[in-house]
Amino acid sequence: MEEKITILLPNGEKRLVPKGTKLLDIADKDAVAAQINGGMVDLSKPVEKDVAVSFISAHSRKGLDVLRHSAAHVMAQAVKELFPSVKLTFGPSTEGGFYYDFDYEKTFTPQDLESVEERMKEIIRKDEPFFRNEVRNEEATLTFKEMGESYKVEHMQDLPDRVSLYRQGSFVDLCEGPHLPSTGKIKAFKLLSVSGTYWRGDARNQVLQRIYGTAFPDPQGLKDYLHMLEEAKKRDHRKLGRELDLFSLSDEAGPGLVIYHPKGALLRTILEDFEKKEHLKRGYQIVIGPQLLKQDLWKKSGHFENYRDKMYFTKVEDAEYGIKPMNCLAHMLIYKSQIRSYRDLPLRYFELGTVHRHEKSGELHGLLRVRGFTQDDAHILCRPDQLEEEIYAIIEFVDDVMKIFGFEYEMELSTRPEKSIGTDEDWEKATQALSNTLKEKNLPFEINEGDGAFYGPKIDVKLKDALNRRWQCATIQVDFAMPERFDLTYVGSDGEKHRPVMLHRVILGAMERFIGVLIEHYAGAFPVWLAPVQAIILTVTERHIPYAEKVYRQLIQKGIRVEKDLRNEKLGFKVREAQVQKIPYMLVIGDKEEKENTVSPRKRSGETIGSMGTEEFIRLVEADYPKLN
Repeated sequence: MEEKITILLPNGEKRLVPKGTKLLDIADKDAVAAQINGGMVDLSKPVEKDVAVSFISAHSRKGLDVLRHSAAHVMAQAVKELFPSVKLTFGPSTEGGFYYDFDYEKTFTPQDLESVEERMKEIIRKDEPFFRNEVRNEEATLTFKEMGESYKVEHMQDLPDRVSLYRQGSFVDLCEGPHLPSTGKIKAFKLLSVSGTYWRGDARNQVLQRIYGTAFPDPQGLKDYLHMLEEAKKRDHRKLGRELDLFSLSDEAGPGLVIYHPKGALLRTILEDFEKKEHLKRGYQIVIGPQLLKQDLWKKSGHFENYRDKMYFTKVEDAEYGIKPMNCLAHMLIYKSQIRSYRDLPLRYFELGTVHRHEKSGELHGLLRVRGFTQDDAHILCRPDQLEEEIYAIIEFVDDVMKIFGFEYEMELSTRPEKSIGTDEDWEKATQALSNTLKEKNLPFEINEGDGAFYGPKIDVKLKDALNRRWQCATIQVDFAMPERFDLTYVGSDGEKHRPVMLHRVILGAMERFIGVLIEHYAGAFPVWLAPVQAIILTVTERHIPYAEKVYRQLIQKGIRVEKDLRNEKLGFKVREAQVQKIPYMLVIGDKEEKENTVSPRKRSGETIGSMGTEEFIRLVEADYPKLN
């Protein structure tokens, strides 16, 4: 008699199926993988015992990753078939698609990419199954040696005793998976570009070529994405940063180090002033910590052991120091500088702290990925019974601020990574506090397994910009480990010493990254309250200059950020230049305005507003400023 097992589905349905049934045979139509006991598996996996299963849709974040990672393997197969001397490295999925890095003696051309696309279509039409095979490290290493894949062989040295290989057709690659059941499940894809990078992202290593692509569950999704890419090119913050004279990045200064020009520095100052005001309103205290801290402190915190690859170190008078990659250590020293009572808590320390992290050169990208940046960092020390209330207050703060900038957002709860500190009990309490807060406030969220900080789980807030792209900015992390390591205490109502909990959090995140996101979100046309230049005075002729200077002084004295264009040029030319600079208001001054003691504002959209006095114009500008409770 055939043995049966029970499959429990998320909706509570129980299915009785023969033992050994493949998940593919009972999966939802749009499923690309399955989840069992918190781990993702291939749909080709046979089920041998009673188990709870949830299926992962191709339209979900995790499902898209599976689809795109599978497409990356198909692309690598096509490249290898067309260019046999190519050597393979890595090919992951990304937020918007996938890429694969190749070592090849010739430069890939646009025509080469077209050829690769055609070969990929052939592989997809064959509908070749993806097979998973778990083998010993030595066996996989020998396989790649025989294939001449030296980069794979090198990478094998960093991997555990057992690894998994995936094969479709004659192509074999190292991968954890999961993958689609077969290549034919890839319905819509496109190769996008090729660029240079380095092996392991290190400029000292071999130069590689990275081919980018994307894939979607359906053609419409791909069409929408390609349209978005065209729009994104126009909004590229690196391009607009140059055109609007906001910032520059210079190899002469060093990769990943931002130089703010006057307008960019002013934009950042406006954001920082806004943040200071909002933090003070919410009971935060502003603090400032040093850029260097002794190496022993970084060892005590666990950063030296778990984060030193991202850190810079230096020596001062025979003592080793670490340049801070985070601001938390100084904040703990402030807390520890005096005895604390339970009545003092929570204590909220806020710092616009500049940090430096050793990001790989191949990963640097404009303002979005840099080596030196400033975080709107805060650390909250509280009693355990205050934890969930503080978490929710941060979420409300994030919500208030995101509404000001016009961002929608999603929540993601990241759990304990493999490399971490702290006890299982503390990690469970920390994760539960974050999860409970989200559930109690009916805030939907996804679980991101194993992507927490090394000292605690976290909530990541993913912003959605005007093009519906996701950006990681705000984060909330619960940390029981650091207070333990630094012996932070407070005197409880019982007169005994107790251990506080520490919350690490940012609202905007890295100021550089957030400014980059804002530039692209607004396409450089900042709202009036954020614009480095809010208005520009345009004279019709030279005889209007004295009155223009008078208006300029009036506006400057009232705090309006104004420039003047008094050149002997045609008014239309001046207007067009101001529009290119995306200045919100152009104040035209001619005979009528001078006679009536007014200005005639034009919006950058081209819309004209009736003449008004300078006081009325000031009120018009001030009406655009954000109002938070």
